[in-house]
Amino acid sequence: MADKKELTQEQKAWGAVGYIWILSLLALSARKDDEYIRFHANQGALLFVISIPLVFIPVVGWMINVVIGVLCIIGIIKALTGEKWPLPILSDTAVKFGDWVIKTIKL
Repeated sequence: MADKKELTQEQKAWGAVGYIWILSLLALSARKDDEYIRFHANQGALLFVISIPLVFIPVVGWMINVVIGVLCIIGIIKALTGEKWPLPILSDTAVKFGDWVIKTIKL
């Protein structure tokens, strides 16, 4: 877990941006070398990609998207407070997905 005193306000803000839908890809590409920002952007990007097809699935998909929205809000709060909060179940996948995005898109 990152020490809150070591993080700048800019890092915290970029970490929070990492959970805002498509802006997660911006945070991932713009600050890919910052471990704290990348941690949050990886998670946000994965949630973003998962949420897209769920929009087209009535009721169940929409309910899962509500859960994703709640996870994004928790992630934003944790990022702004300087905490690294791994997503339940998805945190390892988020790291792999973020690495894949950076390599594939050559960010």
